[in-house]
Amino acid sequence: MSLRQWVAWPGAPLAMGSAALFGASTPLAKALLGEGISPWLLAGLLYLGSGIGLALVMLTRIVFKIGPREASLARADWRWMALVVLAGGVAGPVLLMLGLVSTPASSAALLLNLEGLATMAIAWLVYRENVDRRLVLGALAILAGALLLSWQGSGFTFGSGAFAIAGACLAWGVDNNLTRKVSGSDPVQIAMIKGLAAGLVNLALAFLMGATLPSSGLSLVAGVVGFFGYGVSLVFFVLALRFLGTARTGAYFSAAPFVGALLALLMFGEALTWQLGAAGALMAIGLWLHLVEKHGHEHMHEAMDHTHAHTHDDHHQHSHGADGPPGEPHVHAHRHEPLRHAHPHYPDLHHRHGH
Repeated sequence: MSLRQWVAWPGAPLAMGSAALFGASTPLAKALLGEGISPWLLAGLLYLGSGIGLALVMLTRIVFKIGPREASLARADWRWMALVVLAGGVAGPVLLMLGLVSTPASSAALLLNLEGLATMAIAWLVYRENVDRRLVLGALAILAGALLLSWQGSGFTFGSGAFAIAGACLAWGVDNNLTRKVSGSDPVQIAMIKGLAAGLVNLALAFLMGATLPSSGLSLVAGVVGFFGYGVSLVFFVLALRFLGTARTGAYFSAAPFVGALLALLMFGEALTWQLGAAGALMAIGLWLHLVEKHGHEHMHEAMDHTHAHTHDDHHQHSHGADGPPGEPHVHAHRHEPLRHAHPHYPDLHHRHGH
């Protein structure tokens, strides 16, 4: 079986790439905090770095006419983008910072793993994405590995700070599911808007609390970390949503803490513990259960009109006029006629049907 025949291609590699980039940003952010940058100010610099970096990518694509062809956000998408920015770029970081004020680091690390659980729960319970026993076991194994990796043995109390952090995770879970609504549009544009908006809001809040900008060198380093760990990571995440749906993408993304822990071993000389080995084994089991998933049945595609980058595959059998877009993939508004067929699939852009 070739990669292109693998039903999880290219969604699974994109989701794991997103997790790897975000996971790697955690120990790098820890190093920046050690240089005296306040957490709230650092959050603003990371987000703003992602937004500015992706804006430069957008500008390069436009000026030199290079890169993949993608559909710009439509007018109807902006309401979803506003909610994405509000939930993931404003509410999430603000709640996290409020929670960190009164919550021990060990408790916070554990509670932050609730984001993956919130993402999957909303996808399954609200949007009714397909789920079976294998997927649930795989998701639980990944989450168990993340929890084990974060546990410091000191326990935690669930006070107001913990509630705030749990609220942040819920906000990010909502954010991930709302992003699914616009995942057919240009992922660079989506991540750029979110980065710029979240960066400006968090910087403004940090300045109101008396923070001052660090040296230009540290600010630049934070921006570069944000570009890759937040910006490029989110681009990969949005692309993965197209092919996998939210629950599966969220499950793969839950492996991010393991990547961060491995990098911390190299950066800070931390000990290789049984905890890390056991967490890695649990995550490997969870990832394997997801990678070998086979979901296929006869299903009905209702008539649908939308715009996104596509090739003329089994789901895109339409004709073009003389002025049609050249080459593939290409972007234009197109209509899907009703279609009934059977094949392996995930809840991607064209398979968000009930079961």
